[in-house]
Amino acid sequence: MKPPKQTRRSRSGPRDRRRTRRSARPKPRPRSSVPLTLERLFSLPQYKLPALSRDRGTLAFYFDKTGRNELYVLPLDRPRPRQVSQGEVPRALRSGLLWDREGTSLFFGKDIQGNENHDIYRIWTKDGRVERLTEDPSSEKHPIDVSPDGRWLLLMGNLQGKSGRKQLNLWRLRLEKGSLPEQLTDHANPAGAYSERVYSPDGKWIAYGTNELEDPKNEDVYRIPSDGGTPELLLRVKEGSKDVPMGWSPDGASLAVASDATGSFRPGLLEVGTHQVRWFGHAGWEENPADHSPDGRRLLTVGNSGVATRAWVYDLASGKEEALDLPGGTLGMAQFLPSGSEVLLYETDVHRPWQFWAFDLPRKRRRLLLAPVMKGIDPRALAPCETVHYPTFDGREIEALVYHPRGRASARRSPALVEVHGGPTWQFFRQFNPLAQYLVALGFTLIEPNVRGSTGYGVEFRDMNRKDWGGGDLRDVVAATEYLRTLPQVDPDRVGLFGGSYGGYMTYLASVKRPEMWKAACAIVGITDLEQMWEGSKEHFRYFLRENMGDPVQDRELWRDRSALHFAEKLRAKLLMLHGANDPRCPVDQARKFRDRLLELGRTEGREFEYVEFGDEGHGSDDIQQKLRMWGRMGEFFQREL
Repeated sequence: MKPPKQTRRSRSGPRDRRRTRRSARPKPRPRSSVPLTLERLFSLPQYKLPALSRDRGTLAFYFDKTGRNELYVLPLDRPRPRQVSQGEVPRALRSGLLWDREGTSLFFGKDIQGNENHDIYRIWTKDGRVERLTEDPSSEKHPIDVSPDGRWLLLMGNLQGKSGRKQLNLWRLRLEKGSLPEQLTDHANPAGAYSERVYSPDGKWIAYGTNELEDPKNEDVYRIPSDGGTPELLLRVKEGSKDVPMGWSPDGASLAVASDATGSFRPGLLEVGTHQVRWFGHAGWEENPADHSPDGRRLLTVGNSGVATRAWVYDLASGKEEALDLPGGTLGMAQFLPSGSEVLLYETDVHRPWQFWAFDLPRKRRRLLLAPVMKGIDPRALAPCETVHYPTFDGREIEALVYHPRGRASARRSPALVEVHGGPTWQFFRQFNPLAQYLVALGFTLIEPNVRGSTGYGVEFRDMNRKDWGGGDLRDVVAATEYLRTLPQVDPDRVGLFGGSYGGYMTYLASVKRPEMWKAACAIVGITDLEQMWEGSKEHFRYFLRENMGDPVQDRELWRDRSALHFAEKLRAKLLMLHGANDPRCPVDQARKFRDRLLELGRTEGREFEYVEFGDEGHGSDDIQQKLRMWGRMGEFFQREL
């Protein structure tokens, strides 16, 4: 740990000495011959939402090489992917891809301009023929699994059920023209699945997760007959823990499960007949099952500890384990290939977008299956990412990623930005981040803190901001800002704040609760009024709010205290509000009400705040042109204001 540094006085007043712990800063990398502009960085094609066929021989994924998302397939014994779709797939990707049992077609969900009310489509990989399977624009539906006999498509959706409520539950759709979804579960709380191995191999059972207790933090493992019926509880490690099913074994005798009952997620095998669990895992790691080997003899798991990710293979007979030797990036997916001796890896790092590798287990060697498309950008010229730990108000250390600008001709200190991630149960990873690279290319120093409420640091840390949004987590954001101001290259008077979703909520609230801290702020698809959010939310979003912030009646004073709308008069930073008009998660009224309140207070739009609404977007987008529009507007704002 380095000795204390003498802090500087800034417009926010004097601060105490702070101790910081940082890794050694990477050496500067050479400049690229291609300028790192917004257009070049966000136009780099990305592989998204990969799905491996049932025979493990063909990979499907979205890819925006043409400038927009299209569906591609890659037979793993051939060198090049083949485009299948011609504009029929969604621009915003909020629902995954699912193969049929024969490997001849895929199912996907598509909404209308980001409203997330997905209908289900089927596309054949041979000729690109597309069939629409549902026509109900009033509900969201997601393909989950196909029955072993190939006759039924299992869906998770919030269609209106037998009880009259529109909660997320399981439905099935007969794969015949004109069929309508049939309800399988009717839980009051959200019910769903976490993998495509939801049907038991014999087709008799469906495994899923839901909560039947009062504590919204709780989740248990259930099964039902595949044609519906009475749910059977299979696993509840303890009340209040999250116990989730992750897929059947090839022989159907057990389920891979994960539980956070010990303080971190750990993988296990649940023997369905006896309800006994054999646990695996590593202390200090959030670890989950990823796949069974084709012969069922090994279990593949993936995990992370903070920003680090790792994978393991367990021999189920001997109990021996093998760690996969992976580079220091982020692992997004891992599955066994047909032989069982190779593992498919979907990876990214700070200097390269997502790519696919095959890892040879006996030889411990990797071979590249599909490289990222860099379009002339030299990966070595991208800004390095430093992992740091900074102290916060209660003595804890918060892990964060910091990107530093390089090669500045001027001796003038740089402006800086703090980004708050969404979730809040999510986190920043060491991965390719075109937004970070763009902001650094503009001359900003950027910090991405994993504040309390983030995943990757255990249950206690993850749940630390339950019923405390805008409390300790906001103070962690303040501490990140104070850490930035200790850096010699940062101008302490030119620091901004931004974030999307929960990060947008935090941006609004921080700007009015600690108005002296930031000169400019950008709130993206954020929340300003929790009470109104409750009134306009879908039932599964209401469940999420109740789990995180309590009851809207009993905790009304807390909800009002943690809603930026009620403190708008304290805003001092120049504020940019960006919001999609079709957002179902954080409805656009959240931004509109805050804008209207500022106008009531006599603030001038265009001078003291800016407001932009995108009529063809929802809760963000994966579309290149829409990302260019969003992030270009934010980048120009911070350049002007900082």
